[in-house]
Amino acid sequence: MSALAQPLAQSVVQSVDWLAIAPPTLAAVVGLVVLVADLFVPDARKALLGWISVAGLAASALLLLPLLGGERGTFCLTGAPRVCSYTVDRFTLVIQFLVLGGALLAALLSVTTLKDDRRRLPEGEFWFLLLSSAAGAALLPASRDLATLVVALEVASLPAFALVGIRHGDRRSSEAALKFFLSSVTATAVSLMGISFVYASTGTLYLTQVADRIQHVDGQLHTLAQTGVVLTLVGFAFKTAAVPFHFWVPDTYVGAPLPIAAYLSVVGKAVGFSGLILVTVVAFPSYADVWGPALAVLAALTMTVGNVGALRQGSTRAYSAVRLLAWSSVGQAGYLLVPIAAAAYTKDAEKAIGSTIAYALMYAAVNLGAFAVAALVGRKKSLNRIADYRGLYATNPVTALLMAFFLLCLAGLPPGVIGLFAKVTVFSAAVDAGLGWLAVVMAVNVVIALFYYLQWTALLFRAPEGEPARHRVPAPLTAAIALAAVIGVVLSGWPQLVLRFTATGLF
Repeated sequence: MSALAQPLAQSVVQSVDWLAIAPPTLAAVVGLVVLVADLFVPDARKALLGWISVAGLAASALLLLPLLGGERGTFCLTGAPRVCSYTVDRFTLVIQFLVLGGALLAALLSVTTLKDDRRRLPEGEFWFLLLSSAAGAALLPASRDLATLVVALEVASLPAFALVGIRHGDRRSSEAALKFFLSSVTATAVSLMGISFVYASTGTLYLTQVADRIQHVDGQLHTLAQTGVVLTLVGFAFKTAAVPFHFWVPDTYVGAPLPIAAYLSVVGKAVGFSGLILVTVVAFPSYADVWGPALAVLAALTMTVGNVGALRQGSTRAYSAVRLLAWSSVGQAGYLLVPIAAAAYTKDAEKAIGSTIAYALMYAAVNLGAFAVAALVGRKKSLNRIADYRGLYATNPVTALLMAFFLLCLAGLPPGVIGLFAKVTVFSAAVDAGLGWLAVVMAVNVVIALFYYLQWTALLFRAPEGEPARHRVPAPLTAAIALAAVIGVVLSGWPQLVLRFTATGLF
């Protein structure tokens, strides 16, 4: 028995490339350290946990640098060393940079929020959940089998449910967490059913093997495979907040602590879109005739509903600033879907996917900047209405100018050159793929979005009503706003850097 068991054990044991898995692993380890340290750190020094978390996320991002040399894989099949569960390539590194950088900026925002609202926000649990979610989000783009993909997705999502509802005694926060939880659990259930159908018809979970075997499925299993593909795509459409799976977004962003809303708007989207790219372009390229038209229609619906929803936000309505950013993020999700849909119609799918990633990088930097300014204004104006931003230039001129820059980037207008460049890149992907009708829909939606972005921008420079409120900017908030602004300005001055950085390496 031992002689038979030894070869079997050798076939199962796999070497681990610790450097490849270091970024998400470090984030998870720091999360555990913070959770344990919370038991021993006195209340007066709880802020130390936040700075440990910020340092941990910064170190995790820096660990991406040694991985720039080339492709690495670990947890691979012993008989097929290029079939791995975890792969580090250019696509992985770009998304991990986006995720860990976004989590770092959200953490800087959280330091101030926790200090202002310490009674209702438990610090140890907050940082543990944020770091755990960031670790799962960083794991997902490296996942190259469906099981690891789902595990990473849930590790990123489950702590986020708790973060949305973590504020003690806040009914709005609890309702937001419940909506978010129910929608996400539904998405997971649908995805798991689809994945089980795909596994039943192909006999494998590895994405590259699924792509090969699903083309030659036995005739009796063909319908099962088709159903599995559709259900898997529907599940990931929930995660990207594509219409009609977007209903949880506005209430969740309003009910969550503002740094968590910022985190979900960027990192949550990165998770959903990277997962969608992996299952469509890598696992199901032979079903491009199914997911291509479906994603094109979803893109058109999502950008239209999101922009119309943002357009309808009254400036004096409670939390209208956060609601506008929430609806705006739905509209931006529509733009992000365009190149993925275009990948089904073009031979150069890598270029199309690069357009999505380039747009995501631009969106992440400037949207986090806009949320950082919203967090600053929300410290004095708890209802955070758009009207509360009137006359911001009179009291905080630098902050107002940066907010205007972030909004103009989102609108795609100079001096926000990177926003214009990203929109042109996505527009070109649609045109090159022969999706002229989708390019027209996108152009119309860009014009719609101009109205509410410019209306908000103009309000910043109008004369304030009554006594203007001065906003003292704490150091963590200053760092978050400045970092987002530097990234936006650098990319606006050198937009070609984005395309060079976002060559996906998936093919």
